Formats: sequence, structure tokens, C-alpha cells
Amino acid sequence: MGMPGTSAGQGSDRSMTKPPSQTPVRIGPMADRLFGLAAKGAALLTLALLVGILLSLIVGAWPAIAKYGLSFLTSTTWDPVKEEYGGLVMIYGTLTTSIIALVIAVPVSFGIALFLTELSPAWLKRPLGTAIELLAAVPSIVYGMWGLLVFGPILSTYVQQPLQSLFSGVPFLGALVSGPPVGIGILSAGIILAIMIIPFIASVMRDVFEVTPPLLKESAYGLGSTTWEVMSRVVLPYTKAGVIGGIMLGLGRALGETMAVTFVIGNMNQLDSLSLFQAANSITSALANEFAEAGAGLHQAALMYLGLVLFFITFVVLSLSKLLLIRLKKNEGSKS
Repeated sequence: MGMPGTSAGQGSDRSMTKPPSQTPVRIGPMADRLFGLAAKGAALLTLALLVGILLSLIVGAWPAIAKYGLSFLTSTTWDPVKEEYGGLVMIYGTLTTSIIALVIAVPVSFGIALFLTELSPAWLKRPLGTAIELLAAVPSIVYGMWGLLVFGPILSTYVQQPLQSLFSGVPFLGALVSGPPVGIGILSAGIILAIMIIPFIASVMRDVFEVTPPLLKESAYGLGSTTWEVMSRVVLPYTKAGVIGGIMLGLGRALGETMAVTFVIGNMNQLDSLSLFQAANSITSALANEFAEAGAGLHQAALMYLGLVLFFITFVVLSLSKLLLIRLKKNEGSKS
């Protein structure tokens, strides 16, 4: 009689100690909401930083804006002693060196991407691609020192002096290659910038070329197309948005580069001629050379004005590239 009672008591104890069933709390929607708020906050923070930088540039440059207005953009005078400032020399140097860099870098980058995706043997593709990407990791000051000490003398001896001898007396070409044969100037800065932005553009082009569906390329090859015809008529139309994005990335790097340009552009605030070998200045090199020594007042405000102009140039370039991409997408949609 005792055993059944004992078992019954144990059963009642187990029923009393059994935890009550609970409905699991779903944290998925809450976590998703928090993630959305964090992403939105990061986007708004980036926009706020951009607006803050723009406002700080405007406030800092306001004395120069109030005194010179838009004539600052067309004046070549830069005289801190007399407190007369104009930014045309720096703007010209920035735009010219960036255009030279693009003219050189885009075809070279296209050739590199074409070779890596279509022509390179398998054993060479990976080490060559890695070597090109490593060029992007070289500090800009190293490029500047190499350009000043190694590339500049080579450019002067084997390019500038022979061209000056060849085009001596020729009206336009003679002026285009005139200047002291020292190997520094606009062309030297443009070439150094081209070497610096080639890894960025080539890497982007290679990546977008590789996402082209193999069926499209194999079909073109099967119809008897050459490698150039496949790239120009199949790959480039399919990847033109990514190619333009890579070019704009390189242009943005060229516009904002400081130390390498400072070493090889010559840092002359004069625009005596339109020679490619003429020593000049750029916005970034002017800021690097003078901002630390500029006192509070009109000199510092003029430098801030230059920074504002560079901000505006970069904004215009990126806006034009965005409009071009939108137009390309519209054309693709209309064709389809």
C-alpha cells in the first residue's frame, strides 16, 4: 500500500516542478528594425558630414568670396605680400594634369584588363593581377619622390630636349614643348598621376569584364569574331556602366592627389605659356605648400576658396558621370 502512494507522490512532485510552457519571443522584426535605423543613421551621418564640410569651406572662404567674387576664378595673380589672389593658375594645373592622366591611363587600363580577361595564360593571370593591384598600395609620396629624382631627368633628357630640338621654330608645337629642360611641370605631373590611377581603373575594368556572361562571348567567337570585336561589340556595351564608373573613380583620385603632384609640378604660381613642360601649380599642391604658413585673414580665406573650388569641380564631375549613367540606362531600356 505504501508503494503506490509513494509513486503517486513522486508523480505529483514532477507535475509541480515542470516548467510552464512559454511562447518564444520573436526578435527578428525588432532586429530588422534596429538594423534599418542604423543603416539610415549612417547614411544621414554621411550626408551631414558632407554638408558640414561644404558649410565650413564657405564660412572660411567668405572673406575672399566677398572681395573677389567670381573674378577669383579668372585671375592669375597670386601675391601674398600684396594680398592679391586669383586661382586660375591652380585650376588650370589641376584640370590639365587630370586630363593628361586620363588620356594616358584609360587606354593602358583597358589594355591591361583586356589582356587579363581574354589573352593572358592561366599561370600569369593571378600574379600579374596581384602586381597591378599592389601598385595602388604604394604611397603617393613614393611616386612623387620617384618622379622627381628618377622620372624627371629621364623625361627631360630623352623627351623634352629632343622635342624642343625637333620643333624649334614651329609656331604652335614649339610653344607646346617650350620651357626649362628640368623634367618637372604639367606633363610630368600628369604622367605620374596616370601611373597612380592605372591600378584603380584597370582593376575595375577587369572585374566588370569578368562578369560578362560567357555565353555571349562564346557565341561571338563561334560566329568568327576576333578578340577586339568581342570586346568592342559585346563586352564593352554590356559593361559600359561599370567602365565609366572605374574611369570616374580614377578621375576623382587624380583631382584630389596632393603629395605626388607637389613633388613634380614645379609649384609656380605663374601661367607664362601653355607649354606641357612649363612649371605650374595645382589646387592641392598650393594648399599643401601654403596652408600651414598662411595667417588668419585673406590669405587663408583664398586657400579655403581654392578648396571650395576643388570641391565644386569634383561635385560637377561626379554629377556629370551620374547623369551619363542614367542616360545610358534609359537608352538601354528604350532599345529593349
